[in-house]
Amino acid sequence: MPKKKIEKRKKSKKLKAKLVHNYYARTGFYAFVGKNLKSAILPIIGVILAIFLFNKYVYNINDGLHHFTETFSRVSILIVFFISETLLGLIPPEIFIAWTKKTDEPILNLAFLATLSYSGGLLAYFIGKASLKINSVRQYLEVKMAKNLENAQKWGGILILVGALLPLPFAIACLAAGMIKYPFKNVVFFGLFRFARFAIYAWAIFQVVH
Repeated sequence: MPKKKIEKRKKSKKLKAKLVHNYYARTGFYAFVGKNLKSAILPIIGVILAIFLFNKYVYNINDGLHHFTETFSRVSILIVFFISETLLGLIPPEIFIAWTKKTDEPILNLAFLATLSYSGGLLAYFIGKASLKINSVRQYLEVKMAKNLENAQKWGGILILVGALLPLPFAIACLAAGMIKYPFKNVVFFGLFRFARFAIYAWAIFQVVH
């Protein structure tokens, strides 16, 4: 390939990157991500500290998780988790991550949780898309989730990435993406970072639960 064409392509890529950067800076995306990155550290530390203090002064969590494991079957726990992760993350996933540590196959069960959370988000996408056909539901969601919809329209897949990695309800980001009819293939790709989020939280929680 001629040298001039290569240089032209490089300049074109640099110009495109600059335009994207200016757009994100202008719309406040960097401020949004920066704020949530800072807030992501505190919940992780908070979860570890809360578990440690609760375990030391209130109730032995290891005994509680052992009882939880013996009382409920793995299938029932995973079903409840999947429903929660589909319906806007009603139950904190940290509870289930701690549960995996007390099972016979913690890594396998953690992988199941991450897969179900990812799948729940994808299902939430279709729920959001289908909800547009119901006027009352659409109006309700548009009012309650106006900010999420606005961000999804501006930043698309990056918002999915943020929802997958940070302590924000992943299902809400996917639901909003469905409501604005954001390309599903992009949701599938960016949502994969959900697995990284579970790995990071598991590492932190496993330091406390034995």
